[in-house]
Amino acid sequence: MKNILIIDDEEKLRNLLAKIISYEGFEVIQAENSKTALKKMEQFDIDVVICDVKLPDGNGVELSKALKNNYPLVEIILLTAYGNIPDSVQAIKNGAFDYITKGDDNNKIIPLLQRAVEKADLAKRVQRLEKQLGDKYSFDNFIGKSRQIKGSIELAKKVALSNTTVLLTGETGTGKEVFAQAIHQESNRRNKNFVAINCSAFSKDLLESELFGHKAGAFTGAIKDHKGLFSEANNGTIFLDEIGELAPDLQAKLLRVIETGEFYKVGESKPTKTNVRIIAATNRNLQNEIDAGNFREDLFYRIAAFQIALPALRERVCDIELFTYHFLQMFSAKANKKVERFTDDFISALRQYQWKGNIRELRNVIERCVILADGLVITTDLLPVEIKQNANSSSKDKVVSSFELAQAEKTHIQKVLNYTNGNKTKTAELLGIALTTLYRKISEYKID
Repeated sequence: MKNILIIDDEEKLRNLLAKIISYEGFEVIQAENSKTALKKMEQFDIDVVICDVKLPDGNGVELSKALKNNYPLVEIILLTAYGNIPDSVQAIKNGAFDYITKGDDNNKIIPLLQRAVEKADLAKRVQRLEKQLGDKYSFDNFIGKSRQIKGSIELAKKVALSNTTVLLTGETGTGKEVFAQAIHQESNRRNKNFVAINCSAFSKDLLESELFGHKAGAFTGAIKDHKGLFSEANNGTIFLDEIGELAPDLQAKLLRVIETGEFYKVGESKPTKTNVRIIAATNRNLQNEIDAGNFREDLFYRIAAFQIALPALRERVCDIELFTYHFLQMFSAKANKKVERFTDDFISALRQYQWKGNIRELRNVIERCVILADGLVITTDLLPVEIKQNANSSSKDKVVSSFELAQAEKTHIQKVLNYTNGNKTKTAELLGIALTTLYRKISEYKID
């Protein structure tokens, strides 16, 4: 039920208005002056305020300004005694939803109130969605305990609050766009737009139009003005994925944006100003691309002001099980299935695989397994052929040379323990195994 606060010192009119509004299913709270109204605002979750302009302890127009400053999602309808135009204009400027002539427009109050409630409800839904988005892309919700990913997260947190251009490097599927969104959410630009584009997904001419926009008539088919992503992202963040695919002339235009904060729309001679933070990403070695003449060195030094390398999944083996159960929860809920766990052999097979497609590939594999699963437990039978074959091959090698492997493992653990001066927590982290597993190995191999 929506809460409506009526502020008016005329008790009879206030009670009449309250009765009319309550008949429509609203909960009505009353206040006779500004002081009482402010207390009611603290006590109740108010959706809409209906306030008289003339109050015994203040002015409703000024009160509306104070209310909007403290409760920005609340909508305010002002009651004016004589349709005072200056008061009405100032009320709208102060953030009031609308105004209505007091006593004469009771038949109009309910439709107006309904619209105000709808607007307040929409604002609250948007706020909830923004919070969910912020939570989703918060660094605190990132999956992983490996040293490599923790290092990347720490770097991202440090650069987030600056306006520095960031270059994310790493293989396809390592989560570069998710990192870019998290940096945006942690920045001072979080309430502005985050727009992303894959530079390899467009032809050169179409990419220029997508990035910078165009004027109507600039080329065949340009029947109206197109804004472009740099305009859409103004005061926010633009994420340029696969920046190594940019054509040379677009590289020059991007360099101009970074250096001057200006760009030219296709077909326009007047520059457009923009205030955009750029986060770029690539799975290529841009130094090699510079040597090959494919990428501008001056642009590289501009976008690589702060680099963050994202590790491949095979470099963070201890995180595979965490991702696996995260995806299990996600896809079992999506498929409305009760699937609870994986067999140890299943997890072992995942840990042995190379994951050239990284987290994205693992996600697809788990989704497939959940779809195929018939019971509570997912077994290796549901894995794709290449992963099963890799696990079987590794298993055969272990059987043939189990003594040699055990000796090699013992020697390796001993070396890492020596390196960490006996710090078992650090040793387990470097080995990519659980601390309990390390203690079991130490006992099994009788390591001092």
